[in-house]
Amino acid sequence: MNARKPKKQDPVASYMTFDEYGRPFIILREQAEKEQISGLEVIKSHILAAKAITSIMKSSLGPKSLDKAMVSPDGDLIITNDGATILGKMDVDHAIAKLLVELSECQDIGVGDGTTGVVVLAGALLEEVEQLIEKGIHPIRIADGFELAAHFCIKHLEFISEEIAVEKNREFLKYTAMTSLRSKVVSKCNDKFAEMAVDAVLKVSNMENNLVDLERIKLDGKPGGSLEDTMLVNGVIIDQPLCHPHMDKELLKAAIAVVSCGMEMPKPNQMKAYLELASVESYNETKEYEKEVYESMIKKLEEIGANFVVCQAGIDDPATHLLLQSNTGGVRYVSEKEIELISTASGAHVVARFSDLTPEKLGFVGSVREIGLGMDNRMTVFEDCINSSVVTILIRGGNSLIIEEAKRSLNDALSIVKNLVMENRIVYGGGSCELSCSIAISKEADKISSLEQYAFRAFADALESIPMVLAENCGYSPIHTVTEIKSRQIVENNPYLGIDCMQMGTSDMKKQQVIETFRGKKQQILLAMQVVKQILKIDEVRTTDKNYGKHGDGTSFY
Repeated sequence: MNARKPKKQDPVASYMTFDEYGRPFIILREQAEKEQISGLEVIKSHILAAKAITSIMKSSLGPKSLDKAMVSPDGDLIITNDGATILGKMDVDHAIAKLLVELSECQDIGVGDGTTGVVVLAGALLEEVEQLIEKGIHPIRIADGFELAAHFCIKHLEFISEEIAVEKNREFLKYTAMTSLRSKVVSKCNDKFAEMAVDAVLKVSNMENNLVDLERIKLDGKPGGSLEDTMLVNGVIIDQPLCHPHMDKELLKAAIAVVSCGMEMPKPNQMKAYLELASVESYNETKEYEKEVYESMIKKLEEIGANFVVCQAGIDDPATHLLLQSNTGGVRYVSEKEIELISTASGAHVVARFSDLTPEKLGFVGSVREIGLGMDNRMTVFEDCINSSVVTILIRGGNSLIIEEAKRSLNDALSIVKNLVMENRIVYGGGSCELSCSIAISKEADKISSLEQYAFRAFADALESIPMVLAENCGYSPIHTVTEIKSRQIVENNPYLGIDCMQMGTSDMKKQQVIETFRGKKQQILLAMQVVKQILKIDEVRTTDKNYGKHGDGTSFY
């Protein structure tokens, strides 16, 4: 077998060789030597990365949290304190930092809230790991101990949780949404937004099966006005005006035809097509043909009894005039998502051609009206629909940044209410349930004679990081405040005592109605434990990054 070695100056080292049939193929050498770190050095590197991420996220936890301004390389600005959004817009280099980003995303997908808390808890667990390793405890024993502690924690969490009847206790849904919204930009309209979140979720819920379809809730926004002007509509709002300014601004008892095409002239199949008109007669014939096409569409609408048409594509100007003459309303360039919502709300069938329309495929709504927002913005509202399980929340605000953050806040509140409808167990917030679990785990550790006892105590200490951060963000002395609350929980046997973030004069979270979902808190603990266990089982890293393990996470915003 013949082989030719490359010259030293070749940028890519390679060998050319031949198989038994004389066919050449190239074997490439690795472009760089791989770095390898193993043992405790790996875990310490991972803990360092986790600390860097956690330090960024701590100030965004709780009702007194601060926002982050995320600026992209293009100058796009996002102002938020939502954990998943912050981490999603960060450029992280370290593999474990990326794992924590995915942890927050997983919490967001599964529950919709608690994305900051889950990262803070995971970071606290890894900090405790560092101390246990320095004592000589094997990482696998730590991981097994954490898993046992987490499951014991869930059992105690279930013990202190309360079950509520959602249908009879609407106020609990509202208080749960308010707890989620207290740390958001909409906190000054906390009561109104919480009420809208509850109304919207109950509209799209099937209480018999405990199912909630959040896809039927449309969040829309328009700059101008204030957050107090935000409104909920039992129907669909689309960001399109009526296709003719002289059409009736309100149409009652509308029979709607929904088409995925438009009221336009047929388009040729070829990309480039030419129509040559050699005479005036040819031109007149063409115009007459266009008129016949438009009139056939209007005639079809009249035959089936439709007095409003919704088109996904455009409506040509001649067609809009014919619609006006026949007292038929219309709207054009409606998005596919909005077409689906209108179809669901009104009961209309979406058809691809006007010729497919029949009376059975019409939808019906109580009213269609055009509303004006400011000088130029006009939107069309479909209200009082046959299917009332479609709602739209139109958010108003001073600028697009506030509106987008309000959407994220409201989405968290909707997810929280959904979780409570699906699993009707609640726990109380303010760090009260974490402290109660910490106390219970510490007591259980006294009964364990193996090395897992250390892991139990470390898990208990890590749980205290949540109330510690809450107290620090409120301007309290973290150690003094948490120690006092913890002592009172033991003496008074009251698991509902937490951090009085809102300065209400009482530390009893049950009296303050600071409510969180059992489902969300349970997933937070389990996800944090699973990620830490996964990290602890890594004993070797091979990478081409020569700086791996010698620096932090290398993060930068956006």
